[in-house]
Amino acid sequence: MSQSHAPLGDPNHAIDLALFGALGDLAMRKLFPALYHLDREGLMPESTRIMGLARQEHDTAAFRQLVSGALQKRLKKEEQDKASLERFLNRLEYLKLDFATAEGYDAIRQWREGSKRPMVVYLSVAARIYGDICRNLQASNSLDDDTRVVVEKPIGYDLASSEEINDAIGAVFPESRIYRIDHYLGKETVQNLIALRFANPLFGTQWNQNHISHVEITVAEKVGIEGRWGYFDDAGQLRDMVQNHLLQLLCLIAMDPPSNLDADAIRDEKVKVLKALKPFTGEALGRDVVRGQYTAGTSDGQAVPGYLDEEGANTQSQTETFVAMKTEVANWRWAGVPFYLRTGKRMPEKLSQIVIHFRQQPHYIFDPDQRGIASNKLIIRLQPEEGIALQVLTKDSGLDKGMRLRPGPLHLDFNSAFPKSRIPDAYERLLLEVMKGQQYLFVRRDEVEHAWRWCDQLISGWKTRETPPRRYPAGSWGPVASIAMITQDGRSWYEDY
Repeated sequence: MSQSHAPLGDPNHAIDLALFGALGDLAMRKLFPALYHLDREGLMPESTRIMGLARQEHDTAAFRQLVSGALQKRLKKEEQDKASLERFLNRLEYLKLDFATAEGYDAIRQWREGSKRPMVVYLSVAARIYGDICRNLQASNSLDDDTRVVVEKPIGYDLASSEEINDAIGAVFPESRIYRIDHYLGKETVQNLIALRFANPLFGTQWNQNHISHVEITVAEKVGIEGRWGYFDDAGQLRDMVQNHLLQLLCLIAMDPPSNLDADAIRDEKVKVLKALKPFTGEALGRDVVRGQYTAGTSDGQAVPGYLDEEGANTQSQTETFVAMKTEVANWRWAGVPFYLRTGKRMPEKLSQIVIHFRQQPHYIFDPDQRGIASNKLIIRLQPEEGIALQVLTKDSGLDKGMRLRPGPLHLDFNSAFPKSRIPDAYERLLLEVMKGQQYLFVRRDEVEHAWRWCDQLISGWKTRETPPRRYPAGSWGPVASIAMITQDGRSWYEDY
């Protein structure tokens, strides 16, 4: 159904968006579809303008044609209508610019002349040139006291490089106008996690070491390197996924209730979790952490190469494509509760989920052989389908079953529960919050740095031990050692996919 007559968003949220890297993969695959949906849903004020900036030689007409093609490729047919597409494309302008040199930035100031809207600068570019862009914008007098800047991860390679990049951004923008994106924080289920924890006494009173035995966080990727060898081999799975996505999810699971929903109240509690994460030292580094690297195997029945066989590979590389670990948040709420984290490439499924395992009842009265299933689990699925399920135990039906127990879910599947509602992409929510000037879904500088500090000590320990990553075949759930790591505690990874 056409949305062309949808009322447009709050005019107070109108912006001028300067999108650096407008011809890049992220912009075409995620940002422009998200902006289009905001416009189509009536959430983008009429006067909002979008300037695409890139190094290639194009004019505005050619740029609009490129964006139109990208949208038609990625949107469902029912999401496309001529009026909405035309209205959105008419917002777009294009400027060819060498980001690293000051020449040409005056055109941005001229574009902004007379505008009363705040400008949002979105840096969909390599982090190494964040500082150049910010300085050139400032030198050209293109900024004012309302300008916001959005930066993508990864912010740095380690703590030192992260501090250098953040210093460069912070020399131009105050922290209150810096929006560091982790797209996982924009997912609907992650938002529901906050509501689930803090709006429901059922969970709020149980969310501690007295009632929870352990927590699993899995972020599995089905793909391999996909042409990103140069970047990934320098980074590895720990830097690429654990330092940001998994630690952000862990913080939301483990943080204490904030005093309110203000950005800093939430982020203060997340920082406390990062500070309380136990470091890996001594024997724990070998016992509680598993590094892996995929070898040749199969995916969807098709043969796929190993990491060292990928195009452009360094055949001597020791970079990890898989990490599993057992860690602990050393505070009163979580003392003694292990958090099992795992993430890897070339897994059997694309899967992001959190599993909260509740403790068993202290006194058990049912069949002894069913003791192993006698606990509740809260399964929070982030992808591929977002949803929440609570696994409970009931009596198995039938006259011949006696008091046999049967596990089953109380299930909230967002697609089924809200069939007439489209689940918005994470970038839609994040871009909307930037337009509103709300920071609670974005990462503060001290969060980034505490996460790097924790990861750096782990990376340093790996270098000291000089232990190569364990091999695992593509299409499997990682090295056998990752199964042994959790099995030694009498547990197993939740695999009811």
